Amino acid sequence: MSPLVLSVVLSLVSAVAYAGAAIVQERVAAAASGPTYAPLRNPVWWGAVLLNGLGATLHVVALAYGPLSVVQPLGALTIVFALPMAALFVRRPAGRRAWHGALMATAGLAGLLSVTDGGEGRTPDGGERWLLAGATFAAVAALFVLARLVGRSALRGVALAAAAGVAFGVASVFTKAVAEEWSPDAPLAEWGSALVLSALAITGLLLSQASYRGAGLAAPLATVTVVNPVVAATVGLTLFGEGFRYGAAGTVAALVCGAVAAGGLVELTLDRLTRPGGDGPSASDGDAAGPEVGEGVDVGAVPGTRPHLEMEVRSRAVAGRS
Repeated sequence: MSPLVLSVVLSLVSAVAYAGAAIVQERVAAAASGPTYAPLRNPVWWGAVLLNGLGATLHVVALAYGPLSVVQPLGALTIVFALPMAALFVRRPAGRRAWHGALMATAGLAGLLSVTDGGEGRTPDGGERWLLAGATFAAVAALFVLARLVGRSALRGVALAAAAGVAFGVASVFTKAVAEEWSPDAPLAEWGSALVLSALAITGLLLSQASYRGAGLAAPLATVTVVNPVVAATVGLTLFGEGFRYGAAGTVAALVCGAVAAGGLVELTLDRLTRPGGDGPSASDGDAAGPEVGEGVDVGAVPGTRPHLEMEVRSRAVAGRS
């Protein structure tokens, strides 16, 4: 097997592993009644963590055997694999609009990565790295606050997924920096960057887990899949001195592909918002309103004349009554 074919196979298996991890995370989020961000006592969730680790390892190995222009676009297939896998294994089929949005996001991302120059660039110095780390955590915090302010589950999930994508994307940047600067003669010289890398990876994992709570599978997964490499490529362009292939034509193509990917994310979000029950109270939405323990229900006649029987049900707190 040639190195190129091996890199393609490893990339495809990596995408399948990432897709499987996303499905497991969404199922854990849908069934969770406890902590939203870190269900540490759930062994199924740890299975998702292992699948994410497997996907990341295979992706790194694939980059060792094949060019970045081949491996990175294949990683965009995660969302395409996830939809049929969810339909097959957990009986969660996707509608036509979700498929359309997923294919748009994948095609746009693949096109964007195909014109990104993966050549050698400079490595940012320590000051630039700390500035990048501070800006990243500020952006993640802003998206987290936005998610807390948004009342609709689908939009909240997309905001959390975007925050996870930012964390994962910049973690990739720090991974590249640490890999290029690490030396066996000074194994602890990059401890600061390694610490930031670990913090970003853990933050991204927890935020991605929370993004599936009440938002379904497709929209959060597509958001992470697109935002992650876009952020990494943007940092590469600004700090690493990288660029697009084909000069001005490549830049225009990148902008068009980015618009296509963004349109796909909008389609996926609208699919979730307009689906019956897609953003209302459900078993998977921890914020669904309903009678809680300690509340009673009043049942009374609806005023006026109706041709059929109706009831008005309203929740009321019970204080000292049974």
